[in-house]
Amino acid sequence: MAKEWILNSATNRFQLNFKRNVGATSEAIRKCAPKSLEEWQTYYFENVRSEEHIVELGKKLYVKITEVLVAEIEEVTEEDCINFIKELVIDRTYDGYVREIKTIYEQLQEMLHVPIKPAPDEWDRLFNVDFYIEINKKFIGLQIKPVSQVSSIPEIYKEREIQHSTHIKFTQQYGGKVFYLFSCKSGDKKIIVNTEVIDEIKEEMARLVTI
Repeated sequence: MAKEWILNSATNRFQLNFKRNVGATSEAIRKCAPKSLEEWQTYYFENVRSEEHIVELGKKLYVKITEVLVAEIEEVTEEDCINFIKELVIDRTYDGYVREIKTIYEQLQEMLHVPIKPAPDEWDRLFNVDFYIEINKKFIGLQIKPVSQVSSIPEIYKEREIQHSTHIKFTQQYGGKVFYLFSCKSGDKKIIVNTEVIDEIKEEMARLVTI
């Protein structure tokens, strides 16, 4: 398996399986409509690429693996490996998390037609609030929770119960309620899962306007 992985990775990297090298194989085999492997092989070597050409590609692959890849591998240090794993686990995970939250609050901003601002660090520590909306000199708190799948939301609700007291303190001090927004990946996009919260936020905005 390891050998196949190396061969496959190198072939893809150096584009030896691209159409310009091996021809339009999918189109050719449909045209051939072979009844056996031997029939397809004969057709390919006679009509697409010669056997000598394929042998040369194999030799080129061998050179790429034994000379190019080996030379690159020898340049890799233990420190390179440590730094790569750290960046993968810490930096890239954090960047993805920040991008997801940014995507969600920008969606929310378009839906509500009001500015949504990042909460001060103190609010994050004391009230578990990530963003806020200012209405009539009062504030609505928002907490965005990325979830990997909808089934994990009940666990987040348990956490919400734990944080409930801090959200009550926020309301007492700043006038507005705190709302949870759950974000989840849908296709290539991040979406708000609990969309009913949008109407709840709008109702709270309307309430604060009248105070």
